[in-house]
Amino acid sequence: MTREILLILDFGSQYTQLIARRIRELGVFCEIVPYTIGCEQIRQKRPLGLILSGGPSSVYDQGAPRCDSEILHLGVPILGICYGFQLLASMLGGQVRPSPRREYGRAHLQVIAPSPLFEDLPENFPVWMSHGDEVCEPPPGFQVVARTENALGAAHDRHRQLYGLQFHPEVAHTPQGKFILRNFAYRICGARGDWTPESFIESAIERVRRQVGMGRAVCGLSGGVDSSVAATIVHRAIGDRLTCIFVDNGLLRKNEFDEVLDLYRQRLRLNVIGVRAAERFLSRLAGVSDPEQKRKIIGAVFIEVFQEQAAKLGPVDYLVQGTLYPDVIESTSVKGPSAVIKSHHNVGGLPEGMRLKLIEPLRELFKDEVRAVGRRLGLPPEIIERHPFPGPGLAVRILGEVTGPRLELLREADAIVVREIKRAQLYEHVWQAFAVLLPISTVGVMGDERTYENVVAIRVVTSQDGMTADWARLPYDVLARISDRIVSEVRGINRVVYDISSKPPSTIEWE
Repeated sequence: MTREILLILDFGSQYTQLIARRIRELGVFCEIVPYTIGCEQIRQKRPLGLILSGGPSSVYDQGAPRCDSEILHLGVPILGICYGFQLLASMLGGQVRPSPRREYGRAHLQVIAPSPLFEDLPENFPVWMSHGDEVCEPPPGFQVVARTENALGAAHDRHRQLYGLQFHPEVAHTPQGKFILRNFAYRICGARGDWTPESFIESAIERVRRQVGMGRAVCGLSGGVDSSVAATIVHRAIGDRLTCIFVDNGLLRKNEFDEVLDLYRQRLRLNVIGVRAAERFLSRLAGVSDPEQKRKIIGAVFIEVFQEQAAKLGPVDYLVQGTLYPDVIESTSVKGPSAVIKSHHNVGGLPEGMRLKLIEPLRELFKDEVRAVGRRLGLPPEIIERHPFPGPGLAVRILGEVTGPRLELLREADAIVVREIKRAQLYEHVWQAFAVLLPISTVGVMGDERTYENVVAIRVVTSQDGMTADWARLPYDVLARISDRIVSEVRGINRVVYDISSKPPSTIEWE
């Protein structure tokens, strides 16, 4: 049976990934594609329906993004959200203008006519608006079905299965939004809801078997949930023809190499080779302070190690990586001229001359979906509940040059952070908790003596999938214990600060 799918055409909204998350939470697979996608490419994907995302442009501006007009006549249901609705209206003969009164934030929607979008919902409910333009005249065949105090809120053409919302149903500030999206996916598009961890595991194992055939693969393990789940899926697909490689790059957390290696071998029963290569990584990082350069160097050395280990194993055809959907989104623009936030060492293909082909079984998943898959696979909590850890490790949590002594300072401070977060029974309630070593020293007083030592920043955030995050409001007594212990126990640090930045505008990691 072909997997059902909804497609989102991305016009640059900050909420595009959130739309995909909400649809997937309903049990329907959803993929984000650039608005420039051609009509034939869409036909080949055989979607149940299309969603046109919001975006920062005005449809009447010169050069405003527009999709292929043939897409509107494919005969599948289409839902336009904010800019997507305005574009739908503009392309079909309606009128869009600057709003006499722009709406940003909470508004109240009044449903004034029946629509399958609002079936089983109240006639009046709060919605989240973010627009400076409005559809002032719907296209021929469209009926206005909802309004706010200031603007047309929703319209549809039921005959052509075209629907438009001026507000954002995907955000938490629209409490009925998930039910609106459910109505679109199930009542209008006819979805069955076959996107489950079990169905993903079954299809992923089958895809790997088809891809690898009778070949052999190596997997670069990091100790995190992503590579662990990827390795488990591939191991179930090809068995002992998978060899895993866990590299001590000198950038891991305290005692991490030995503890994780034992976990892989004893609990997951994976065939794992442990490689100690700390000196090699640190020598290549000597004198390097630029974060992007750090990432590229570490990624290159990882590849070198994989190649060398693979060569010792005899003929190997594939390299398994735990690439996730957010990695792909951040590293490659889906909408064309958008900014690449940061490079990921496991995205973007392999260097020239490398003969191994990629297997990325998790490439279409968000982090929480990976965890759900891991639970179904029976992975232990020590892996499933493990906080995300950057591929470049502690190198991007040391601002400035990475050296052995600075790594030891950070390891000790970071271990205290994690221990105290677990002691307070908060570890499973936050997305990440870690320490960052800053490239500055400050004056302090210890034992009546002046000190001039390092500063550590503590970063603890809450999130659902890492695409957005907020700083955790930790109890003061927990922060106090963390600070007291670091300053008292880690010689060389005399000041601790707490990061209260959200993502956006900041990223979770400092580099």
